[in-house]
Amino acid sequence: MPDVLVIAAHPQLAQSRVTRALMQAARQAGQADPARLALRDIYALYPDYDIDAAAEQAQLLQARLVVWLHPVHWYSMPPLMKLWLDEVFAFGWAYGPGGAALRGKDLWLAASTGGPQESYRPDGYNRYFFDAFLYPHEQTAALVGMRWLPPLVLHGAHRADDAALAAHAALFVERLLSWPRWPEIDDMEPAPECAVPADARPGEA
Repeated sequence: MPDVLVIAAHPQLAQSRVTRALMQAARQAGQADPARLALRDIYALYPDYDIDAAAEQAQLLQARLVVWLHPVHWYSMPPLMKLWLDEVFAFGWAYGPGGAALRGKDLWLAASTGGPQESYRPDGYNRYFFDAFLYPHEQTAALVGMRWLPPLVLHGAHRADDAALAAHAALFVERLLSWPRWPEIDDMEPAPECAVPADARPGEA
């Protein structure tokens, strides 16, 4: 089973430029080295939104690096990606008592935004630096014991020319294939401890 698992989500892939290019590049790399890399297009796998959580969990168990590849939709992830997260990162499996299936793995986000980078500033129309919108992603990683790696983000996706897009896709694949030999993560600490007690089970409040 591959070390690197890319979970890709784009609800309108035919209209995508960035996500589609990165998916194609990752798929080609995975075909060349299936023991290293695999890609799962969850909108193609689950067009009816009926996610097979057990199958997804089985894939995650084998990977050491999990990659979320998606555009930023309303400062968050696309809807099927959120449903995938809700159903796959289950209490007692991913977190909570007995939930240690993902502990010690790495989580990397590859995302794109429609707005340019300068829009993610206090004086821009998005009002906050982009990192502020990633706290839910980062805390999700911490809660399940995964190390949150510095994300790869392409801002202003609609304005990127073909050369910039090709360079970004090449960088994405290079990072996938060179992990964990990234200089910037050599000194990173493990995920912080976020123990969830048994009486915090969702739905019992």
